[in-house]
Amino acid sequence: MPIHQGLHGDEVDFENIWGAIASAFREIHTKNASRLSYEELYRFAYRIVLKKKGEDLYLRVRQFEHEWLSNEVRGSIQALFSPNVLASPQSLGGTTTNERRVAGEKFMKGLKQAWGDHQVCMSMLADVLMYMDRVYCQDNRRPSIYTAAMMLFRDDILKTPTSDVEGRLVLDLLTHVILDQIQMERGGDVIDKHLIKSCVYMLEGLHEDDQESEELRLYTASFEVEYLETSRVFYRQEAELLLRESDAGGYCKHARRRIYEEEERCKSTLLEATSAKIQKVVEDELIKNRIHELVEMESGVRFMIDNERLEELNLIYDLNTRVDDKKTELTRAIQKRIVDMGTDANNAAIAASQAPATTADAGEKGKSPAQEKNINMQTVAAIRWVEDVLHLKDKFEKIWRDSFQSDNLLQTALTRSFADFINSPTFPRSSEYISLFIDENMKKGIKGKTEMEIDSVLEKAIVLLRYIQDKDLFERYYKKHLCRRLLMNKSISNEVEKQMISKMKIELGNNFTLKLEAMFKDMTISEELTSGFKHHVDGLGEKDPKRIELTINVLTSMTWPLETMGGTGDEEGKRPKCNFPTAIDKIKRGFEKYYNQKHSGRQLTWLANMGSADIKAVFPRVPSKDGSFKERRHDLNVSTYGMVILLLFNDLPAGQHLTFEEIQAQTNIPHSDLIRNLQSLAVAPKTRILIKEPMTKDVKPSDRFSFNEGFNGKFVKIKVGVVSSGNKVESDRERRETEKKNDDSRAFCIEAAIVRIMKQRKELPHQQLVLETLSQLATQFKPEVNMIKKRIESLIEREYLERIDGASLDSYRYLA
Repeated sequence: MPIHQGLHGDEVDFENIWGAIASAFREIHTKNASRLSYEELYRFAYRIVLKKKGEDLYLRVRQFEHEWLSNEVRGSIQALFSPNVLASPQSLGGTTTNERRVAGEKFMKGLKQAWGDHQVCMSMLADVLMYMDRVYCQDNRRPSIYTAAMMLFRDDILKTPTSDVEGRLVLDLLTHVILDQIQMERGGDVIDKHLIKSCVYMLEGLHEDDQESEELRLYTASFEVEYLETSRVFYRQEAELLLRESDAGGYCKHARRRIYEEEERCKSTLLEATSAKIQKVVEDELIKNRIHELVEMESGVRFMIDNERLEELNLIYDLNTRVDDKKTELTRAIQKRIVDMGTDANNAAIAASQAPATTADAGEKGKSPAQEKNINMQTVAAIRWVEDVLHLKDKFEKIWRDSFQSDNLLQTALTRSFADFINSPTFPRSSEYISLFIDENMKKGIKGKTEMEIDSVLEKAIVLLRYIQDKDLFERYYKKHLCRRLLMNKSISNEVEKQMISKMKIELGNNFTLKLEAMFKDMTISEELTSGFKHHVDGLGEKDPKRIELTINVLTSMTWPLETMGGTGDEEGKRPKCNFPTAIDKIKRGFEKYYNQKHSGRQLTWLANMGSADIKAVFPRVPSKDGSFKERRHDLNVSTYGMVILLLFNDLPAGQHLTFEEIQAQTNIPHSDLIRNLQSLAVAPKTRILIKEPMTKDVKPSDRFSFNEGFNGKFVKIKVGVVSSGNKVESDRERRETEKKNDDSRAFCIEAAIVRIMKQRKELPHQQLVLETLSQLATQFKPEVNMIKKRIESLIEREYLERIDGASLDSYRYLA
């Protein structure tokens, strides 16, 4: 019915106007709004609000929308409640996945349509009621009519019960349908992501309360909570199933794929705000709560390490990193495997060192052939041990680099693990074995290798030095082995030796290499002395054609570990002086005179057991092919002792012999050295310069030796190697002696450290002094606390320190 009052009339026929507005709203909701005049409707609403009837209009519009939603929309939604949609999570067995998917999609489409229509209609109504929103709603702090209508949709549609026996709300049903669709997708089915996203946007746009609190959006407060909880249960069950039925590598790949899938699901189907929350759920259930079981699986970390499964190790590293910055479980497993594999290498070396062969008694000087063979086997085992450790190092270095992305924490763990088994109390020989390995490579391992390969060997040896705790013991062995290399000309080159020492200086400091550098200084000075003595002799007069050339090494007794080669040191005075032949003795005395002119107050001790000699030998009765005999000449390189022995036979008539006892009486060569040299000259197949009767491997006091006039060597120059002259593993007796000397040396180091600390601090409690001493000596060795206590007592007795009377803690004072 047309309304004729003007805009400025005093009265307004509210009912008539509302009837017109309500009729128009109905047309809008039924999509018949094309003939409506929005300007006229706006004026109606404007006039009502202007005449202070805004509240009536507001309430009528709300009531209209409530009735429309309740009577018209709710029915269309309820028509979508098919049995397949209403099937509860407990009774899904009665329906197929496809049936539930189709029914669910139909339900969501209907809900999406209703929500979309409601939004469009309310946008049109809000345009008509704009003046009411701006004046009445703002003045009275009421929600805008659009917002109020959205709340009505929540209350009249989503918050109404469904028709099932459980009385679930439509909102709960929607949540159930979306979760069911997601579960289908997890199982491999294809779902309508765009449709679900539309429903999610609807939940995101609605709130639990009328104040529209951010944290009470329906998506967050209702759907997301349920989604996270059902996902937690699902992944917990999936983890249990995978641990039973899959291997560790497959588990890791599956877990990583699930994390990626959930991340993508939040982007395409849900909201990205959920991504971090669902990621934590997946990580907790598939990784954090299962990482120990995963690592310990039969196909876990140990299997992956042993079978070079680098990609799978990288997966475990990635998964563990997600839930634990310290990677505790992975680190523990890696460390355990390193120590286990290292201990296996240790045990193999120990087994080789305990091979059945009796060791020499402490009183014996010589070793039987069985004992020599045993020592050789132990030396091979020692070198193999270092090679095994280096192989282990390379293996884990590759894993660390390729699988663990050069992680600093894991590098520290690897270093600690290698140090643990290398310094194991049950394996005290690592220092000796590493030095032997370097010795082996310095002698022959470097022949035929490029500079890069040489450098690689040296670098690897240096790496192992970092792990050794008792660096002072290594230094003792290295000096011993270097001593033999230099004096017996076994080293490949002085340049390589110096290069190795330079690397040690960088790694271990100047103090470590001081004595090693002093050994090379002695060698340089010896070359100058030899050259000087030669010029000195040349200037004495006419040259003697039979003159013996002398090359001298003058060694500082405090620098060189000569006792290890049976020289001076602790054994000085015990080793008998060798009786040199007259010609040799003459040149020996000539050098002593020359040396004393240059250096007064120094005493030279000749060490015949360390030298070598080149001698020309004539063999008159060498058989030829026609049966006659001819003369043959050879240049023999022998030890100094070997030269002394052979020169005895110059004065012996043809066909005569000397017994072992006669040779010893004339030369005064020590028993063990004489046996080794006679074995080399009379037993070794290629260098039988002498004939031994009876011909056996062992040398006995009654054995007779004669010159082998028919010796026929293949080469003009022949090197006669002395049996057991190289560097080898120490026997138990030698090991005990080395450790005793090392402990004596440590006692001086500990005392020096204590005095340095007390001199600076003046007074210190006992515990702090012990800790500071340990800290100061950590780079050299790890002293036992009992040894520190004994050195403190010794310093008190010698009045370097005194106890402080009356102190609450046991304390000491430094005495200047």
